[in-house]
Amino acid sequence: MKYSLDTRSPEKQQSDCIVLPLFEDFQLSTEASFVDQASNQNITKLLERKDFDAKPGSTMLIGGDNTSHTRIMLAGLGKQDAFNPAILKKSMLAATEVIKKTQSQKALVSFDGLSLKDYSQSWLLRFALEAINEALYVFDDFKTTKADKTTLSEVAFYCGDSIDTAEAEKAIAEGKAIATGVSVAKTLGNLPGNICTPTYLATAARELAKKNSSVTTTILDEKKMASLGMHSLLSVSAGSEEPAQLIIMEYKGGNPSDQAHVLVGKGITFDSGGISLKPGEAMDEMKYDMCGAASVFGTMNAITELKPNINVTAIVAAAENMPDGKATKPGDIVSTLSGLTVEILNTDAEGRLVLCDALTYAEQHHNPATIVDVATLTGACIIALGHHATGLLGNDDSLAEELLAAGTKAADKAWRLPLWDEYQPQLDSNFADLQNIGGRPAGTITAACFLSRFAKKMKWAHLDIAGTAWVSGKSKGATGRPVPMLTQYILNKVN
Repeated sequence: MKYSLDTRSPEKQQSDCIVLPLFEDFQLSTEASFVDQASNQNITKLLERKDFDAKPGSTMLIGGDNTSHTRIMLAGLGKQDAFNPAILKKSMLAATEVIKKTQSQKALVSFDGLSLKDYSQSWLLRFALEAINEALYVFDDFKTTKADKTTLSEVAFYCGDSIDTAEAEKAIAEGKAIATGVSVAKTLGNLPGNICTPTYLATAARELAKKNSSVTTTILDEKKMASLGMHSLLSVSAGSEEPAQLIIMEYKGGNPSDQAHVLVGKGITFDSGGISLKPGEAMDEMKYDMCGAASVFGTMNAITELKPNINVTAIVAAAENMPDGKATKPGDIVSTLSGLTVEILNTDAEGRLVLCDALTYAEQHHNPATIVDVATLTGACIIALGHHATGLLGNDDSLAEELLAAGTKAADKAWRLPLWDEYQPQLDSNFADLQNIGGRPAGTITAACFLSRFAKKMKWAHLDIAGTAWVSGKSKGATGRPVPMLTQYILNKVN
Protein backbone atom coordinates (compact mmCIF):
# COMPACT_ATOMS: atom_id res chain seq x y z
CA MET A 1 0.00 0.00 0.00
CA LYS A 2 1.30 3.45 -0.94
CA TYR A 3 0.65 6.33 1.46
CA SER A 4 1.50 9.91 0.63
CA LEU A 5 0.88 13.57 1.44
CA ASP A 6 -0.71 15.59 -1.37
CA THR A 7 -0.63 19.36 -0.86
CA ARG A 8 -2.87 20.13 -3.84
CA SER A 9 -6.41 21.07 -2.85
CA PRO A 10 -8.94 18.24 -3.42
CA GLU A 11 -10.70 20.02 -6.27
CA LYS A 12 -7.40 19.85 -8.18
CA GLN A 13 -6.94 16.15 -7.48
CA GLN A 14 -8.54 13.01 -8.81
CA SER A 15 -9.43 9.89 -6.85
CA ASP A 16 -11.74 6.91 -6.89
CA CYS A 17 -13.04 7.99 -3.48
CA ILE A 18 -12.59 11.13 -1.40
CA VAL A 19 -13.14 10.74 2.33
CA LEU A 20 -14.63 13.76 4.10
CA PRO A 21 -14.71 13.42 7.90
CA LEU A 22 -17.63 15.30 9.50
CA PHE A 23 -18.61 16.26 13.04
CA GLU A 24 -22.22 16.15 14.18
CA ASP A 25 -22.59 19.92 13.70
CA PHE A 26 -22.17 19.28 9.94
CA GLN A 27 -19.95 22.32 9.39
CA LEU A 28 -18.25 21.64 6.06
CA SER A 29 -14.59 22.57 5.72
CA THR A 30 -13.49 24.83 2.86
CA GLU A 31 -12.46 21.90 0.70
CA ALA A 32 -15.54 19.85 1.57
CA SER A 33 -17.63 22.85 0.49
CA PHE A 34 -15.83 22.92 -2.87
CA VAL A 35 -16.61 19.23 -3.38
CA ASP A 36 -20.21 19.84 -2.29
CA GLN A 37 -20.68 22.69 -4.76
CA ALA A 38 -19.16 20.69 -7.62
CA SER A 39 -21.58 17.83 -6.90
CA ASN A 40 -24.62 20.14 -7.10
CA GLN A 41 -24.70 20.32 -3.29
CA ASN A 42 -25.42 16.61 -2.93
CA ILE A 43 -23.75 16.62 0.48
CA THR A 44 -25.79 19.56 1.74
CA LYS A 45 -29.02 17.99 0.50
CA LEU A 46 -28.16 14.71 2.19
CA LEU A 47 -27.43 16.44 5.49
CA GLU A 48 -30.60 18.53 5.29
CA ARG A 49 -32.61 15.30 4.89
CA LYS A 50 -30.80 13.98 7.98
CA ASP A 51 -29.78 10.86 6.06
CA PHE A 52 -26.39 10.94 7.81
CA ASP A 53 -25.92 11.45 11.57
CA ALA A 54 -22.08 11.69 11.71
CA LYS A 55 -21.90 9.47 14.81
CA PRO A 56 -18.39 8.05 15.40
CA GLY A 57 -17.78 5.28 12.89
CA SER A 58 -20.84 6.02 10.76
CA THR A 59 -20.32 6.23 6.99
CA MET A 60 -22.23 7.28 3.89
CA LEU A 61 -21.04 6.59 0.34
CA ILE A 62 -22.49 8.72 -2.46
CA GLY A 63 -21.64 9.39 -6.07
CA GLY A 64 -19.12 12.10 -6.90
CA ASP A 65 -21.15 13.46 -9.83
CA ASN A 66 -19.49 16.39 -11.61
CA THR A 67 -16.46 16.26 -9.29
CA SER A 68 -13.00 14.86 -9.99
CA HIS A 69 -13.76 12.05 -7.54
CA THR A 70 -15.75 8.96 -8.51
CA ARG A 71 -17.14 8.51 -5.01
CA ILE A 72 -17.60 10.66 -1.92
CA MET A 73 -17.37 9.04 1.52
CA LEU A 74 -18.76 10.87 4.54
CA ALA A 75 -17.13 9.59 7.74
CA GLY A 76 -18.66 10.46 11.11
CA LEU A 77 -16.53 11.88 13.94
CA GLY A 78 -19.22 12.50 16.54
CA LYS A 79 -19.19 15.60 18.72
CA GLN A 80 -16.28 17.96 18.13
CA ASP A 81 -15.54 18.50 21.84
CA ALA A 82 -15.19 14.72 22.34
CA PHE A 83 -12.89 14.14 19.36
CA ASN A 84 -9.81 12.04 20.17
CA PRO A 85 -7.40 9.60 18.46
CA ALA A 86 -9.59 6.59 19.24
CA ILE A 87 -12.57 8.20 17.47
CA LEU A 88 -10.43 9.16 14.49
CA LYS A 89 -9.18 5.58 14.21
CA LYS A 90 -12.73 4.23 14.51
CA SER A 91 -13.87 6.56 11.74
CA MET A 92 -11.03 5.68 9.38
CA LEU A 93 -11.43 1.97 10.10
CA ALA A 94 -15.12 2.10 9.21
CA ALA A 95 -14.51 4.18 6.07
CA THR A 96 -11.81 1.80 4.85
CA GLU A 97 -14.05 -1.23 5.41
CA VAL A 98 -16.55 0.30 2.99
CA ILE A 99 -14.01 1.53 0.44
CA LYS A 100 -12.22 -1.80 0.15
CA LYS A 101 -15.50 -3.40 -0.99
CA THR A 102 -15.67 -1.01 -3.96
CA GLN A 103 -13.40 -1.00 -7.00
CA SER A 104 -11.51 2.03 -5.73
CA GLN A 105 -7.77 2.02 -6.42
CA LYS A 106 -6.87 5.45 -5.04
CA ALA A 107 -8.49 7.14 -2.07
CA LEU A 108 -7.99 10.70 -0.88
CA VAL A 109 -8.58 11.57 2.78
CA SER A 110 -9.19 15.28 3.39
CA PHE A 111 -8.32 16.51 6.89
CA ASP A 112 -8.75 20.15 5.90
CA GLY A 113 -9.73 22.18 8.97
CA LEU A 114 -9.47 19.18 11.30
CA SER A 115 -7.32 19.20 14.43
CA LEU A 116 -6.67 17.05 17.48
CA LYS A 117 -6.20 18.55 20.93
CA ASP A 118 -2.63 18.05 22.23
CA TYR A 119 -1.45 16.73 18.83
CA SER A 120 0.02 18.39 15.79
CA GLN A 121 -1.93 17.98 12.56
CA SER A 122 0.58 15.41 11.31
CA TRP A 123 -0.66 12.97 13.94
CA LEU A 124 -3.96 12.82 12.05
CA LEU A 125 -2.09 11.19 9.19
CA ARG A 126 -0.31 8.70 11.43
CA PHE A 127 -3.44 7.61 13.29
CA ALA A 128 -5.45 7.39 10.07
CA LEU A 129 -2.74 5.36 8.36
CA GLU A 130 -2.60 2.89 11.24
CA ALA A 131 -6.39 2.47 11.15
CA ILE A 132 -6.46 2.02 7.38
CA ASN A 133 -3.77 -0.62 7.60
CA GLU A 134 -5.72 -2.42 10.32
CA ALA A 135 -8.81 -2.50 8.12
CA LEU A 136 -6.78 -3.92 5.24
CA TYR A 137 -5.09 -6.63 7.34
CA VAL A 138 -6.19 -10.14 6.41
CA PHE A 139 -5.01 -13.43 7.90
CA ASP A 140 -6.18 -16.22 5.61
CA ASP A 141 -2.97 -18.24 5.36
CA PHE A 142 -4.78 -21.49 6.10
CA LYS A 143 -8.01 -20.93 4.16
CA THR A 144 -8.40 -22.75 0.87
CA THR A 145 -10.72 -19.97 -0.30
CA LYS A 146 -8.91 -16.67 0.08
CA ALA A 147 -10.55 -13.40 0.95
CA ASP A 148 -11.31 -11.14 -1.99
CA LYS A 149 -8.35 -8.83 -2.49
CA THR A 150 -9.09 -5.15 -2.37
CA THR A 151 -8.20 -3.06 -5.39
CA LEU A 152 -7.20 -0.18 -3.11
CA SER A 153 -3.49 0.41 -3.58
CA GLU A 154 -2.92 4.10 -2.78
CA VAL A 155 -4.11 6.51 -0.11
CA ALA A 156 -3.24 10.21 -0.21
CA PHE A 157 -3.82 12.68 2.62
CA TYR A 158 -4.66 16.36 2.35
CA CYS A 159 -4.35 18.61 5.41
CA GLY A 160 -4.58 22.13 4.06
CA ASP A 161 -1.90 24.75 3.46
CA SER A 162 -0.71 25.12 7.05
CA ILE A 163 0.76 21.66 7.57
CA ASP A 164 4.51 21.25 7.98
CA THR A 165 5.40 19.04 5.02
CA ALA A 166 8.56 17.58 6.58
CA GLU A 167 6.71 16.76 9.79
CA ALA A 168 3.87 15.18 7.84
CA GLU A 169 6.24 13.01 5.82
CA LYS A 170 7.89 11.90 9.05
CA ALA A 171 4.50 11.02 10.54
CA ILE A 172 3.61 8.95 7.48
CA ALA A 173 6.95 7.10 7.67
CA GLU A 174 6.41 6.38 11.37
CA GLY A 175 2.83 5.31 10.76
CA LYS A 176 3.89 2.93 7.99
CA ALA A 177 6.61 1.38 10.15
CA ILE A 178 4.29 0.95 13.13
CA ALA A 179 1.56 -0.47 10.91
CA THR A 180 4.07 -2.98 9.53
CA GLY A 181 5.15 -3.89 13.05
CA VAL A 182 1.55 -4.35 14.17
CA SER A 183 0.88 -6.63 11.18
CA VAL A 184 3.98 -8.69 11.99
CA ALA A 185 2.84 -9.07 15.60
CA LYS A 186 -0.70 -9.97 14.53
CA THR A 187 0.44 -12.64 12.11
CA LEU A 188 2.81 -14.26 14.61
CA GLY A 189 0.03 -14.23 17.20
CA ASN A 190 -2.57 -15.64 14.83
CA LEU A 191 -0.40 -18.52 13.64
CA PRO A 192 -1.43 -21.85 15.22
CA GLY A 193 0.77 -23.49 17.82
CA ASN A 194 1.72 -26.36 15.52
CA ILE A 195 3.31 -23.83 13.14
CA CYS A 196 4.56 -21.05 15.39
CA THR A 197 6.86 -23.01 17.69
CA PRO A 198 9.90 -21.70 19.56
CA THR A 199 12.02 -22.92 16.63
CA TYR A 200 9.78 -20.99 14.22
CA LEU A 201 10.36 -17.80 16.22
CA ALA A 202 14.10 -18.42 16.20
CA THR A 203 13.99 -18.76 12.41
CA ALA A 204 12.00 -15.51 12.13
CA ALA A 205 14.68 -13.75 14.20
CA ARG A 206 17.42 -15.03 11.92
CA GLU A 207 15.46 -13.82 8.89
CA LEU A 208 15.17 -10.34 10.42
CA ALA A 209 18.96 -10.22 10.77
CA LYS A 210 19.47 -11.41 7.18
CA LYS A 211 17.33 -8.54 5.90
CA ASN A 212 18.90 -5.88 8.12
CA SER A 213 22.63 -5.38 8.47
CA SER A 214 22.02 -3.36 11.65
CA VAL A 215 20.60 -6.45 13.43
CA THR A 216 22.51 -9.36 14.90
CA THR A 217 20.63 -12.45 16.05
CA THR A 218 21.89 -15.01 18.57
CA ILE A 219 20.00 -18.15 19.60
CA LEU A 220 20.65 -20.11 22.79
CA ASP A 221 19.45 -23.72 22.69
CA GLU A 222 18.45 -25.83 25.68
CA LYS A 223 21.95 -27.27 26.11
CA LYS A 224 23.47 -23.79 26.31
CA MET A 225 20.74 -22.55 28.65
CA ALA A 226 21.28 -25.53 30.93
CA SER A 227 25.03 -24.88 31.06
CA LEU A 228 24.32 -21.29 32.11
CA GLY A 229 21.89 -22.37 34.82
CA MET A 230 18.57 -21.23 33.29
CA HIS A 231 16.65 -24.07 34.94
CA SER A 232 13.56 -21.97 35.63
CA LEU A 233 13.02 -21.33 31.92
CA LEU A 234 13.78 -24.96 31.07
CA SER A 235 11.29 -26.20 33.65
CA VAL A 236 8.52 -24.84 31.44
CA SER A 237 9.58 -26.71 28.30
CA ALA A 238 10.37 -29.95 30.16
CA GLY A 239 7.08 -31.61 29.17
CA SER A 240 7.15 -30.59 25.52
CA GLU A 241 8.61 -32.19 22.41
CA GLU A 242 9.41 -28.65 21.24
CA PRO A 243 12.76 -27.36 22.57
CA ALA A 244 12.90 -23.96 24.21
CA GLN A 245 14.85 -21.14 22.59
CA LEU A 246 16.31 -17.94 24.00
CA ILE A 247 16.31 -15.48 21.11
CA ILE A 248 18.45 -12.33 21.17
CA MET A 249 18.11 -9.67 18.46
CA GLU A 250 20.46 -6.68 18.74
CA TYR A 251 19.80 -3.51 16.75
CA LYS A 252 22.85 -1.24 16.63
CA GLY A 253 21.69 2.19 15.54
CA GLY A 254 23.55 4.28 18.12
CA ASN A 255 27.15 4.57 19.22
CA PRO A 256 28.75 1.18 19.87
CA SER A 257 29.57 2.27 23.43
CA ASP A 258 25.98 3.28 24.26
CA GLN A 259 23.97 1.00 26.51
CA ALA A 260 21.05 -0.71 24.81
CA HIS A 261 17.42 -0.39 25.80
CA VAL A 262 16.20 -3.96 26.21
CA LEU A 263 12.77 -5.37 25.39
CA VAL A 264 11.96 -8.84 26.73
CA GLY A 265 9.04 -10.81 25.32
CA LYS A 266 7.23 -13.80 26.81
CA GLY A 267 7.07 -16.38 24.02
CA ILE A 268 4.95 -19.28 25.26
CA THR A 269 3.88 -20.55 21.86
CA PHE A 270 1.18 -22.70 23.42
CA ASP A 271 0.16 -22.81 27.05
CA SER A 272 -1.80 -25.87 28.12
CA GLY A 273 -1.08 -25.00 31.73
CA GLY A 274 1.19 -28.03 32.03
CA ILE A 275 0.31 -30.41 34.85
CA SER A 276 -1.91 -27.61 36.25
CA LEU A 277 -4.01 -28.13 33.14
CA LYS A 278 -6.25 -25.33 31.94
CA PRO A 279 -9.98 -25.88 31.27
CA GLY A 280 -10.68 -27.04 27.72
CA GLU A 281 -12.99 -24.15 26.85
CA ALA A 282 -11.17 -21.52 24.75
CA MET A 283 -7.85 -23.30 25.28
CA ASP A 284 -7.18 -22.72 21.57
CA GLU A 285 -6.61 -19.08 22.47
CA MET A 286 -3.51 -20.10 24.39
CA LYS A 287 -1.60 -19.86 21.11
CA TYR A 288 -1.77 -16.13 21.93
CA ASP A 289 0.41 -16.64 25.00
CA MET A 290 3.37 -15.60 22.87
CA CYS A 291 1.91 -12.19 22.02
CA GLY A 292 4.50 -10.50 24.22
CA ALA A 293 7.17 -12.01 22.00
CA ALA A 294 5.13 -11.13 18.92
CA SER A 295 4.95 -7.47 19.97
CA VAL A 296 8.72 -7.42 20.51
CA PHE A 297 9.21 -8.84 17.01
CA GLY A 298 6.80 -6.23 15.64
CA THR A 299 8.62 -3.41 17.42
CA MET A 300 11.99 -4.59 16.11
CA ASN A 301 10.56 -4.64 12.57
CA ALA A 302 9.33 -1.06 13.01
CA ILE A 303 12.69 0.03 14.42
CA THR A 304 14.68 -1.51 11.55
CA GLU A 305 12.42 0.34 9.11
CA LEU A 306 12.80 3.72 10.85
CA LYS A 307 16.50 3.27 11.74
CA PRO A 308 16.62 5.51 14.85
CA ASN A 309 20.01 6.41 16.33
CA ILE A 310 19.76 4.17 19.37
CA ASN A 311 20.74 0.68 20.45
CA VAL A 312 17.86 -1.71 21.14
CA THR A 313 18.14 -5.35 22.17
CA ALA A 314 15.17 -7.73 22.05
CA ILE A 315 15.20 -10.94 24.07
CA VAL A 316 12.48 -13.54 23.55
CA ALA A 317 12.07 -16.43 26.00
CA ALA A 318 10.31 -19.01 23.81
CA ALA A 319 8.90 -22.30 25.10
CA GLU A 320 5.85 -24.55 24.90
CA ASN A 321 4.09 -25.52 28.15
CA MET A 322 2.74 -29.07 27.92
CA PRO A 323 1.88 -31.94 30.32
CA ASP A 324 4.03 -35.06 30.02
CA GLY A 325 5.82 -37.63 32.14
CA LYS A 326 8.83 -35.33 32.19
CA ALA A 327 6.81 -32.18 32.85
CA THR A 328 7.44 -30.03 35.90
CA LYS A 329 5.07 -30.90 38.78
CA PRO A 330 3.44 -28.63 41.35
CA GLY A 331 5.74 -28.62 44.35
CA ASP A 332 8.93 -28.98 42.31
CA ILE A 333 11.77 -26.60 43.16
CA VAL A 334 14.08 -25.18 40.49
CA SER A 335 17.07 -22.89 40.52
CA THR A 336 17.18 -19.75 38.40
CA LEU A 337 20.03 -18.11 36.52
CA SER A 338 20.22 -15.52 39.32
CA GLY A 339 20.83 -18.25 41.91
CA LEU A 340 17.44 -17.84 43.62
CA THR A 341 15.35 -20.98 44.03
CA VAL A 342 11.64 -21.14 43.15
CA GLU A 343 8.96 -23.49 44.44
CA ILE A 344 6.55 -24.05 41.56
CA LEU A 345 3.07 -24.32 43.08
CA ASN A 346 1.22 -23.88 39.81
CA THR A 347 2.72 -24.85 36.44
CA ASP A 348 0.22 -22.55 34.72
CA ALA A 349 2.09 -19.57 36.20
CA GLU A 350 4.86 -20.30 33.72
CA GLY A 351 5.39 -16.91 32.09
CA ARG A 352 7.23 -15.53 35.07
CA LEU A 353 9.44 -18.64 35.11
CA VAL A 354 10.78 -17.97 31.62
CA LEU A 355 10.93 -14.20 32.09
CA CYS A 356 12.94 -14.28 35.31
CA ASP A 357 15.82 -16.08 33.61
CA ALA A 358 15.56 -13.79 30.58
CA LEU A 359 15.77 -10.72 32.84
CA THR A 360 18.84 -12.09 34.60
CA TYR A 361 20.45 -12.98 31.28
CA ALA A 362 19.87 -9.39 30.08
CA GLU A 363 21.46 -8.02 33.24
CA GLN A 364 24.49 -10.32 33.09
CA HIS A 365 25.19 -10.11 29.35
CA HIS A 366 23.71 -6.85 28.01
CA ASN A 367 24.01 -4.17 30.74
CA PRO A 368 20.66 -2.52 29.87
CA ALA A 369 20.09 1.21 30.07
CA THR A 370 16.46 0.24 30.68
CA ILE A 371 14.58 -3.02 30.45
CA VAL A 372 10.89 -3.54 29.63
CA ASP A 373 9.28 -6.96 29.61
CA VAL A 374 6.04 -7.64 27.75
CA ALA A 375 3.83 -10.59 28.61
CA THR A 376 0.33 -12.02 28.54
CA LEU A 377 0.98 -12.78 32.18
CA THR A 378 -2.20 -12.79 34.28
CA GLY A 379 -5.92 -13.19 33.82
CA ALA A 380 -6.16 -10.96 36.89
CA CYS A 381 -5.08 -8.03 34.70
CA ILE A 382 -8.21 -8.51 32.59
CA ILE A 383 -10.35 -8.41 35.75
CA ALA A 384 -8.58 -5.22 36.87
CA LEU A 385 -8.40 -3.27 33.62
CA GLY A 386 -10.56 -5.07 31.08
CA HIS A 387 -9.47 -5.01 27.45
CA HIS A 388 -8.70 -1.32 27.04
CA ALA A 389 -5.52 -0.62 29.00
CA THR A 390 -2.29 -2.56 29.35
CA GLY A 391 -1.15 -3.09 32.92
CA LEU A 392 2.11 -1.34 33.82
CA LEU A 393 4.30 -1.95 36.86
CA GLY A 394 7.94 -1.21 37.53
CA ASN A 395 10.70 -0.14 39.89
CA ASP A 396 11.59 3.19 38.26
CA ASP A 397 9.17 6.12 38.18
CA SER A 398 10.80 7.90 35.25
CA LEU A 399 10.70 4.78 33.09
CA ALA A 400 7.07 4.16 34.01
CA GLU A 401 6.16 7.74 33.12
CA GLU A 402 7.94 7.42 29.78
CA LEU A 403 5.91 4.33 28.90
CA LEU A 404 2.64 5.91 30.04
CA ALA A 405 3.37 9.02 27.97
CA ALA A 406 4.33 6.94 24.92
CA GLY A 407 1.14 4.91 25.25
CA THR A 408 -1.02 8.02 25.47
CA LYS A 409 0.72 9.67 22.52
CA ALA A 410 0.43 6.52 20.39
CA ALA A 411 -3.20 5.86 21.40
CA ASP A 412 -2.08 2.54 22.93
CA LYS A 413 -2.75 3.26 26.59
CA ALA A 414 -1.41 1.67 29.76
CA TRP A 415 -2.36 2.12 33.40
CA ARG A 416 0.10 1.86 36.26
CA LEU A 417 -0.56 -0.46 39.18
CA PRO A 418 1.31 -0.36 42.52
CA LEU A 419 4.35 -2.50 43.23
CA TRP A 420 4.60 -2.02 46.97
CA ASP A 421 6.73 -4.09 49.32
CA GLU A 422 3.57 -5.01 51.23
CA TYR A 423 2.68 -7.48 48.45
CA GLN A 424 6.01 -9.31 48.49
CA PRO A 425 5.28 -11.65 51.45
CA GLN A 426 2.58 -13.35 49.37
CA LEU A 427 5.46 -15.03 47.52
CA ASP A 428 7.11 -16.44 50.65
CA SER A 429 7.83 -20.16 50.41
CA ASN A 430 8.44 -22.67 53.21
CA PHE A 431 10.93 -24.59 51.09
CA ALA A 432 12.57 -22.22 48.57
CA ASP A 433 13.56 -18.56 48.23
CA LEU A 434 10.16 -17.77 46.76
CA GLN A 435 7.13 -19.44 45.21
CA ASN A 436 5.77 -18.71 41.77
CA ILE A 437 2.25 -17.68 42.81
CA GLY A 438 0.94 -15.40 45.53
CA GLY A 439 -2.67 -16.52 45.76
CA ARG A 440 -5.79 -14.91 44.27
CA PRO A 441 -5.51 -11.41 45.78
CA ALA A 442 -3.70 -8.90 43.55
CA GLY A 443 -2.58 -11.55 41.07
CA THR A 444 -1.21 -9.09 38.53
CA ILE A 445 0.78 -7.28 41.21
CA THR A 446 2.26 -10.38 42.82
CA ALA A 447 3.29 -11.68 39.38
CA ALA A 448 5.19 -8.43 38.88
CA CYS A 449 6.58 -8.73 42.42
CA PHE A 450 8.01 -12.08 41.40
CA LEU A 451 9.74 -10.53 38.38
CA SER A 452 10.97 -7.59 40.42
CA ARG A 453 13.15 -9.97 42.46
CA PHE A 454 15.20 -10.48 39.29
CA ALA A 455 15.40 -6.83 38.22
CA LYS A 456 16.65 -5.09 41.36
CA LYS A 457 19.80 -3.73 39.70
CA MET A 458 18.04 -2.43 36.57
CA LYS A 459 15.60 0.30 35.58
CA TRP A 460 12.77 -2.12 34.85
CA ALA A 461 9.13 -2.03 33.80
CA HIS A 462 6.63 -4.79 33.18
CA LEU A 463 3.73 -4.64 30.70
CA ASP A 464 0.91 -7.13 31.31
CA ILE A 465 -0.94 -7.38 27.99
CA ALA A 466 -3.28 -10.26 28.89
CA GLY A 467 -6.29 -8.02 28.24
CA THR A 468 -5.04 -6.16 25.18
CA ALA A 469 -3.04 -8.65 23.09
CA TRP A 470 -5.98 -10.33 21.39
CA VAL A 471 -9.77 -10.28 21.08
CA SER A 472 -12.09 -13.25 21.42
CA GLY A 473 -15.40 -14.11 19.80
CA LYS A 474 -16.44 -13.71 16.18
CA SER A 475 -13.63 -11.25 15.45
CA LYS A 476 -11.02 -13.37 17.25
CA GLY A 477 -7.46 -12.39 16.50
CA ALA A 478 -4.29 -10.75 17.74
CA THR A 479 -4.32 -6.95 18.07
CA GLY A 480 -0.62 -6.19 17.64
CA ARG A 481 -0.55 -4.19 20.88
CA PRO A 482 1.60 -2.77 22.38
CA VAL A 483 3.76 -2.25 19.25
CA PRO A 484 2.62 1.41 18.89
CA MET A 485 3.49 2.15 22.53
CA LEU A 486 6.86 0.40 22.45
CA THR A 487 7.89 2.00 19.15
CA GLN A 488 6.87 5.45 20.39
CA TYR A 489 8.79 4.82 23.61
CA ILE A 490 11.95 4.13 21.61
CA LEU A 491 11.36 7.08 19.24
CA ASN A 492 10.85 9.43 22.17
CA LYS A 493 14.36 8.63 23.35
CA VAL A 494 15.93 9.93 20.11
CA ASN A 495 13.49 12.71 19.10
